[in-house]
Amino acid sequence: MFVKMSDLARPSFKADPYPFYARLRAEAPVCATELLGQPGWLVTRYTDVFAVLKDERLLKDWRPATRWVHRFAGAITRNMLNQDGPDHLRLRALVHKAFTPHLVEQLRSRVESVCDELLEKLETDGRMDLMSGYALPLPLTVISELLGIPPEIRDRLHGLSRSTFSATNILGVLRSLPDQRLLISRIRKLVAERRREPRDDLITALVQAEEAGDRLSEPELVATIALLLVAGYETTVNLIGSGALALIQHPEQRQKLMREPTLAPSAIEEVLRYTSPLDMATQRFAREDMTLDSVKISQGELVLAVLGSANHDETQFANPETFDIMRQPNKHLAFGQGAHFCLGAPLARLEGQIALTTLFRRFPDLRLAQVRESLRWRKSLIIRGLEELPVAI
Repeated sequence: MFVKMSDLARPSFKADPYPFYARLRAEAPVCATELLGQPGWLVTRYTDVFAVLKDERLLKDWRPATRWVHRFAGAITRNMLNQDGPDHLRLRALVHKAFTPHLVEQLRSRVESVCDELLEKLETDGRMDLMSGYALPLPLTVISELLGIPPEIRDRLHGLSRSTFSATNILGVLRSLPDQRLLISRIRKLVAERRREPRDDLITALVQAEEAGDRLSEPELVATIALLLVAGYETTVNLIGSGALALIQHPEQRQKLMREPTLAPSAIEEVLRYTSPLDMATQRFAREDMTLDSVKISQGELVLAVLGSANHDETQFANPETFDIMRQPNKHLAFGQGAHFCLGAPLARLEGQIALTTLFRRFPDLRLAQVRESLRWRKSLIIRGLEELPVAI
C-alpha cells in the first residue's frame, strides 16, 4: 500500500481520519509514502509510534534531506525541534525553566481572567465563532505575554506563521517562505528592542543568554522565539476547539465534568487522546538502515509517526472511539515521547482545563450553531483542528 500525503491533509479527511488509520494499523502499519520528493514511511500502531519517538537512530536533522530547507527558510529552522543530541539539549535547557509545572501554575489566575474577558462577548451576543473568539486568543495572549510580544502585532505574527502548517507540497512550502521571512524580520526587530531596553519577559531572558556567550547564536535566538510563539498556542487552539466540540457532542460527559470539577485533569487527557490536536509528529530520518515491524527502512528515509492513529489503537485503549473523561489508564501520545516530548505540555494542560471548564460552567447548554457535518476543518498534515466552530447559547 502507498499513501499520498496530500490526501491526509485534506479537510474532508481531517474531519474523521480514524477509520482509515484503523485500516492502516490492520493492513500496513508501516506504510510507504512520499513527502516533498522524499521517500518515507507512515507509522500507525501505538507500540511502533512509541518506539519511533524514542529511537536515537532517527534524527530530526538529516542534512542530505534538510539542507535545502535551512537554505531557503533561513534562521527560523534553527530551533530545538529540528536539532539532535547536544544542540537540542542545550536549546531546550535555555527555556525549560519557564515551563515547569510550578511556574505554569502561577499563570492560573491570568488564564482565568482572559477566559472570562473573552466569554463576555458570547454572553452579550448569544453567538460566537469559538475558534477565533476564544480558542485562539486565549493561548495566543498567554504565550505572547510570557514572551513580551505587544498586543498590536500578535494577530499579524499569527497570520504569518499559519501558512507553514498548510503546506503539503513543494509549491506550498515555497509560497510560505515570504511569510516565514517576514516573521523572522519582525522577531529580529523585537530582539533589537530588548537589547536596547530589557524587560521582564522571556525574549529578554533569551537575549541575555545569547549575549552571555556561545549558548545561543543569533539564528538560534530568532528560531527559538518563533518556535515558542507558534508552538505555544497552535496546538492549544485545537485542544480547546476540538475539546469543546467533543463535549458538546457528548452531553453526558459534559454534565459529568460539570458535576465533578475535579475530573478536569482526566477530561483534558481524554480530549488530548480523542482529538489528537497534533495529528502527526514532525519529521525524523533514519541515520542508518533499520527494520521496523519487519519493514526495512533505508538510511536517510523519512519516518512519520501518526499520533492520531496511535491514540486510537484498539490494542492500547479499550473502545478507543468512545469519549470517556474518566478513562484510566490513558497513556496517550498527544505530546509525543522521548527527548522531544512537548516542552509546553504543562501550559497546554492548564489552559485546556480552565478554558473548557469555564466555558461550560458559564454556558452549560452551549450548542452548535450549525450541523456538525458542515463544520470546516483545517488543511494541514500535522495539525488536526477546526477552521470555525459556530456556537450559540
